[in-house]
Amino acid sequence: MQDKDTTQSTFMQAFQPFFSKDLWETIHREVPGLDLRSQKLTTNQLTLLISHAQLQEYRALRKISTSVHHDSLGQAIGLESISHSQISRRLKTLPTQVPEMLFKGTLHNVAQKQGYGKIRQQLGKLYMIDASTMSLCLSRYPWAVFRKSKAGVKMHLRLSFDAMAVPDEVLVTPAKTADRKKLDELIVQDQEALNIFDRGYVDYKLFDDYCEKGIRFVTRLKNNAVIEFTGVERPVKEDGLIEEDVDVILGAGSRKMKHTLREVTIDDNVHEPFTILTNDFNLSAEELGEIYRYRWQIELFFKWLKQHAQIKHFYGTSETAVINQILLALMMYCLLVLLKLEAGYPRDLLTLQRLLIACLFERYEEFLEKLRRRRRKGSKRIRYEEIYRMTEHSILKEEETQWLDDLTYDPVIL
Repeated sequence: MQDKDTTQSTFMQAFQPFFSKDLWETIHREVPGLDLRSQKLTTNQLTLLISHAQLQEYRALRKISTSVHHDSLGQAIGLESISHSQISRRLKTLPTQVPEMLFKGTLHNVAQKQGYGKIRQQLGKLYMIDASTMSLCLSRYPWAVFRKSKAGVKMHLRLSFDAMAVPDEVLVTPAKTADRKKLDELIVQDQEALNIFDRGYVDYKLFDDYCEKGIRFVTRLKNNAVIEFTGVERPVKEDGLIEEDVDVILGAGSRKMKHTLREVTIDDNVHEPFTILTNDFNLSAEELGEIYRYRWQIELFFKWLKQHAQIKHFYGTSETAVINQILLALMMYCLLVLLKLEAGYPRDLLTLQRLLIACLFERYEEFLEKLRRRRRKGSKRIRYEEIYRMTEHSILKEEETQWLDDLTYDPVIL
């Protein structure tokens, strides 16, 4: 399939999981007859083509089909030519189970390489849960009806964070699906895990259930919440950021919670104080405030994915094609994270992606040398507090997150 020069290329290293014989044997065993009638464009070749297109940020199928004429790419994936219509047909008939297995396999490699960072050692396993909507044309995507004149899909995501954002679980639904309806499918039940989500997921019945099962969570308090103070109040520093740390019971009447929660009010010195809720009574109020600030990493992740992984322009119109493209985009992100970890590259992921594109069919050793030269120039310090304040201020001021889709904003965190 590849000649000697191609097998030593950066392309082969970056797309390593695609060339794993064991992985594809597992996929074909789980999905029998996968390539039975697809000799011209196998599943392996299709996923390589789409992932390469997402890396390059191609928007159209015709651009993908013509990219095969690049000698190095054609040799690497074993294709001389392919039409855009054939790519479209394979993408919409490919079982979503296949890209999901590729995503999970790559994620497993990332977890093995990443190990345990300082955040996990100090605060435990942190998981952020949120959803992001991608608008679609109703006439082309009738299955994703959102409103009378609009369509859209929603990506419900769980993100693990340990100084680096990594997608952990994803569910794709039509945009009209409420966020809180998918919370139970994304929550992590490990007692060492701390689930972090915003006020869009408030559900008193679920909160009671999580308290009974020992599932820890941190969330925001809605402005119209009915609160009953229990009288338990913890001392706070007069000159600190914590304004209040008390125990409360939420709801009234039939909606009143059975379990007590902890309410912590924090002054972030940017806007008005904000209040968080948790069923964790062991962490300090300062640690809880720090933990909730990390929640904005998932907003920045959505921003990065929409800008640089082609999930705002879909290659197919069927539900299967859309889900496949989103799963492959998440897998492509994980491939970049894996490459970053293996190369020991300290700078942001976007710079790595751009250099990877420029060196894709060069020898891998040459690519690493260029990364080292960039590293010697010094890496940009990630300003977590500044990123948080900027994000928090904009969202609280505007009461919306549409600004995150503004392509003029380029987050430095990833």
